[in-house]
Amino acid sequence: MARSSRNRQVVPECREMLKQMKYEIAAEFGLHVGYGGGSNGADTEFGSELGAIGGGFSSRRAGWGHLTSRENGSVGGEITKRLVQNAEQSILGRL
Repeated sequence: MARSSRNRQVVPECREMLKQMKYEIAAEFGLHVGYGGGSNGADTEFGSELGAIGGGFSSRRAGWGHLTSRENGSVGGEITKRLVQNAEQSILGRL
């Protein structure tokens, strides 16, 4: 399967929301990642409270490359968990 088809988002307009969710979850988990080299609209107040954004870590550590597969996977798993919970609540709210 081609890489582009695996990463295709069903609703492209959600890209920024998912990106922001990813960085917020990483901050909650205490993982030190930058938000695209700058804040770019990241919740810097929230992130700095947890020490993840602007917390004095070196620019060498900005980004996701220094994290383990387990750490990156835990962020992705939490995103999936929250999206499923939101969908369930949305469905139950309609009943």
